[in-house]
Amino acid sequence: MDSNGKLNLEETNLNEFIENILYKIKIEAQKKNQKLTFCAGEEKRNINIDRDKMEQVLLNVVSNAIKYTNLGGYVRVFTKYDDDYAYITISDNGIGIPKKDLPRIFERFYRVDKGRSRELGGTGLGLAIAKEIVTAHGGEINIESEVGIGTTVYIKLKY
Repeated sequence: MDSNGKLNLEETNLNEFIENILYKIKIEAQKKNQKLTFCAGEEKRNINIDRDKMEQVLLNVVSNAIKYTNLGGYVRVFTKYDDDYAYITISDNGIGIPKKDLPRIFERFYRVDKGRSRELGGTGLGLAIAKEIVTAHGGEINIESEVGIGTTVYIKLKY
């Protein structure tokens, strides 16, 4: 995103797009005996997105949810729509993020637990890149989390 920042926007059915992404990553959840579910908003709406870049965002967020959720946990993805925005919510019952770390979670190279992240393969770039991509689409990405309860990521995209 730093180098050219250009988006290749295509009209995309968001629900079908997400279903395809979850199909690609479901094996990772199955390895941990996790329940990966998708609750699609009733209305199937099209949205203009850069499919490759938005896939990168969703793969990153969902793979983080899987990575930081224990065996037998769940990861749930939801879509909903209103007149102006499409909303994607990714929720898990994983280990959670301490409140003190939440303000910095989208910073480049920031990792909540350096030792654990390194052990699980994190670089601290995924969420920073996700935020840049969502922002380039004119959208927003936010995170709520509680240690021991889980994490929810909210993505809001304008039509």
